Amino acid sequence: QVQLVESGGGLVQPGGSLRLSCAASGSIFSINTMGWYRQAPGKERELVATITSRYYNTNYADSVKGRFTISRDNAKNTVYLQMNSLKPEDTAVYYCRYSSGPVGSWGQGTQVTVSS
Repeated sequence: QVQLVESGGGLVQPGGSLRLSCAASGSIFSINTMGWYRQAPGKERELVATITSRYYNTNYADSVKGRFTISRDNAKNTVYLQMNSLKPEDTAVYYCRYSSGPVGSWGQGTQVTVSS
């Protein structure tokens, strides 16, 4: 199993920035995809961004393109999400995700609130 620990959430004003981190530990396969999903109250969980381990291929939701940047440090088994130009509609619980073939794990989630 893979354990994921997220950090970096909080309260920020519109237009501000936050950086989320997610550290993975346990039985990590070298070929994997890590990413971030979010779930706002009353809404389904949705993909924010993902990044592969081998070629660092990235994928972003249209709603965050140009504002969010996903990156990773394979030596530390850590994935990051730099969030800039935050909007109130970005408010949600952000979840880290690890997957490798049929195996996957979720983090416990970190709250991001964008409000003045």
